[in-house]
Parts: sequence; C-alpha cells; structure tokens
Amino acid sequence: MFLFRGRESHPRSFVKAVSWRTLGSIDTFILGLIFTQDVKTAGSIAGTEVVTKILLYYFHERLWALVPWGHGRNEAQPETLTATAGQL
Repeated sequence: MFLFRGRESHPRSFVKAVSWRTLGSIDTFILGLIFTQDVKTAGSIAGTEVVTKILLYYFHERLWALVPWGHGRNEAQPETLTATAGQL
C-alpha cells in the first residue's frame, strides 16, 4: 500500500472516487431520463461521464491531499515530538 504523506492511500482514494461516481451516475441517468424520456440516451450520457468523472475526482482528491489547510495537528509525527521535547 502506497501512502500519500501518511494520510490516505491511493487505493482508498480510488475506491472513494468509484463509490461517489456510482452514486453520481445513477443521478445523471435519472436526470437524463427525465429530460430526454429515452433510456438509451440517458444511459449513454451516464455511461460516458463515468470514466471522466472518476479520473477528475481521483486527481482532485490527490491535489487536495497536498493542501495542509484544515488538517488537524498529527501528534504521532516524530519531528513534532522531538522539537517539543528539545524546547523543554
């Protein structure tokens, strides 16, 4: 398992992307069906957007993992513990 800065693995990000996209595709299919009244067209719309949206979400998630804003302080980081102990 490859960890990304110790926060979240690539497989976890990918599974989250797939599960979210499944829900989104169901929504897209239903909306497509409502607007077009055609199952084939609604299926084409939902099917096409599955691949692109999974990839976009995956990379979006990985980029957000680089942003430190909103992350709590990780008490288990050795650098933090060493610096704190050295100051005492």
